[in-house]
Amino acid sequence: MPNTSSQTHDGPLTRTGRSSVTQRLAHRSALHPWRVVAAWGLILVGSVVAIGALLGSALSSEGNLTNRPESVRADDTLSASFPQSDRVDEAVVIRSSQLTATDPKFRAFVADVRTSLEETGDTASVGDPYAIGTSSGMSEDQHAVEVTVALGNDPEAGIEGVVDQVVASDADPAFDVAIAGTYTLGRDFNEISTSDLQKGELQFGLPAALIVLLLVFGAVVAAVLPMTISIVSIIVAVAASALVGQVTPLSFFIVNMITAMGLALGIDYSLFVLSRYREERAAGRAKLDAIVATGGTGSKAVLFSGTSFVVALLGLLLVPDNILRSLSLGAIIVGLITMAAALTLLPALLSLLGDRVNALRLPFVGRDHAAESPFWTRAVRAVVRHPGVALGGGVLILLAATSPVLGLHTGTSGVSSLPESSLAKAGAQALEKSFPDQSSDPAQVVISGNVESPAVTDQISVLEKSVAADADFGSPQLQLAPNGEVALLSIPLVGDPDGSQARQGLDRLRSDLIPAAFDGTGTVALVGGTTAENVDYSNEINHWLPIVLAFVLGLSFVLLTLVFRSLVLSITAVILNLLSVGAAYGLLVLVFQHGVGVDLLGFQQVDRVEAWVPVFLFSVLFALSMDYHVFLLTRIRERYGHTGETVDAVVHGIAATGRIITGAALIIVVVFAGFAAGELVMFQQMGFGVGVALLVDATLIRMVVVPAAMTLLGKWNWYLPGWLNWLPELHVEGDPPPAAPGTRPETSLIDSSPGHTPPGR
Repeated sequence: MPNTSSQTHDGPLTRTGRSSVTQRLAHRSALHPWRVVAAWGLILVGSVVAIGALLGSALSSEGNLTNRPESVRADDTLSASFPQSDRVDEAVVIRSSQLTATDPKFRAFVADVRTSLEETGDTASVGDPYAIGTSSGMSEDQHAVEVTVALGNDPEAGIEGVVDQVVASDADPAFDVAIAGTYTLGRDFNEISTSDLQKGELQFGLPAALIVLLLVFGAVVAAVLPMTISIVSIIVAVAASALVGQVTPLSFFIVNMITAMGLALGIDYSLFVLSRYREERAAGRAKLDAIVATGGTGSKAVLFSGTSFVVALLGLLLVPDNILRSLSLGAIIVGLITMAAALTLLPALLSLLGDRVNALRLPFVGRDHAAESPFWTRAVRAVVRHPGVALGGGVLILLAATSPVLGLHTGTSGVSSLPESSLAKAGAQALEKSFPDQSSDPAQVVISGNVESPAVTDQISVLEKSVAADADFGSPQLQLAPNGEVALLSIPLVGDPDGSQARQGLDRLRSDLIPAAFDGTGTVALVGGTTAENVDYSNEINHWLPIVLAFVLGLSFVLLTLVFRSLVLSITAVILNLLSVGAAYGLLVLVFQHGVGVDLLGFQQVDRVEAWVPVFLFSVLFALSMDYHVFLLTRIRERYGHTGETVDAVVHGIAATGRIITGAALIIVVVFAGFAAGELVMFQQMGFGVGVALLVDATLIRMVVVPAAMTLLGKWNWYLPGWLNWLPELHVEGDPPPAAPGTRPETSLIDSSPGHTPPGR
């Protein structure tokens, strides 16, 4: 193609005579592509080595709150006061439909099971239901017994051997053997979640993303390039997290977050840059000039979009939960690395490939695309012809989708939401069938003080009697620590430990029964156990959600004001992103709590949305929405800088980015659809929430509400009051637009360069 660029290879310039950082990076990367590729190659090799050497020691499967709520303090007191052998971690239920528990064959089988569990070396103690001296270890119908198990010093590893023995024992056709407990539940959860995430990312997400890229670009090489950037960024980010994990433990979920966000951002940013490069080449620029021009437009949009993404994820770091902090850190790390790859490695690869980036075209879709998509041009023109109707209709639809959020209930779905094939669910059902007043996860009332004094023992008896006759509780069991300073009263909570009845019982314990029993005795009574931990977790997340919202909204508003030097654009962006997130929340409630469409979609109907999902969705969706919004606004701003016409700029911006934004959003939708197809309800909620929100955002928000609102606002879109004129010039390529109505010239973005006359004046 002929070189029609006015730029020189010695110093690419903006229209105001200044080269931008992204232009200089693109220029130097394109001039020395092999150096850049070699540098990234060395980083990649070092990353693979770091992953192999450090990743295992950097990650943990444990999730905990770092601010030590009541349940955590109770568990710490138990661990410090009671030997491991005195605790009950798991319950093994042995049942025979033909034999009674007193039958010699039944007793012999129980003895064999107990011996096999002890011989694993993973248990601290294995209870004998026949040595209890009462009938509490035997079911009411005499056909089942409960064998209690205390795991050793490493219960997370030890549960594997115990489960293996339970499964082996269950092979006997004369008996049904099941296991229930905290560590069995954790084991099943980890196995299923790992499987769901791997299937979602590798078996579904990657192939689906590649197919969408082929449809967007219509050429194999152009489609593979974004995947290359994504894979490089993911590997380097995982290595970086392995290094960070040597300083502070990270959740193993960070790898899944890096993979999902690495795919999303790598493809997004490559789409932004690659589509603009092809557009510049189609306009007649020489290869190097096209790369440099893209550096001042597409690459700058990547820089601003990536920065907004990182800012939006910072809010999750505030939440005192190591899993959410790990997810946030993983997204931030991969976001920064993907930005670096898009600003350096991608221009270098474009320099090496040149027009071969369009090689291996596909039939029908393998054609060059015009800068402005005819479809999106027609669509947005229909919107701007009737902006009031479009804005009103779009906002009403979003508000209608948001309205169910008023009924949002958060919590933990619990063992009942696990697949039928899971050991934990089978164990919980077996325990409930044979021992309906027992629980594998009782409420643990930990009493510290002079627990052997008559006054305290009397009050413990009062509490025991009050719960013994209560339908929400089973029969309590009392244990005294060897040091004589701590007592443990285990109170079974009826039903699923995460069910409504168990939560109701826990609330009554904490708010009524325990204060009534121990106030004024000088003792400290804390309630721990699985139900207490989940309730404390939900309460903490609910407490931090509005704080995270305020933090992210405030930082995003400041960033947008800096980038676009406009209060109106910043306020509009924040409001519209809140509408898209609100719609996602509302649809989550409608589908998962009310059950609308669950059979069609293959989801589970549950009583509540997982506690971490709303705060996670807000941060991720706001981050990705800002990503698209900044990309769109940079294109509109660029055009407005040349013409000074708002409607023309809006039509051009959306027509030029509609296909790219929709394609980018569709890729993320299909990636997260893989998660939604998993067996765990929390991943179904996460995948559905991200997918539906991005579909709404990329279509209704970006293509209807945004153009309608900007058309109605006109030049007010660019309003910046005079007292903010000190803000630094970070705006995107193109001449600054004229002043908004009612502003003084010095408060607008008028270019003061000699000979420049603002358009539209």
